[in-house]
Amino acid sequence: MGELTEKAKGNANEAVGNMKQKSDDPKTRAEGRSQEKKGEAQQLKGEVEGKLGNDV
Repeated sequence: MGELTEKAKGNANEAVGNMKQKSDDPKTRAEGRSQEKKGEAQQLKGEVEGKLGNDV
């Protein structure tokens, strides 16, 4: 169950991060890049949890 949750959170963070990167404000663009990276990490965590099963 954690696998799907982490992947969903990751997708959401990546989507929001991509939208923020289109802003005219440099600070918002930086936040977007950071949020996208967080999303990528969450997706990776979900994949690892999926491969390890309930051992995590």
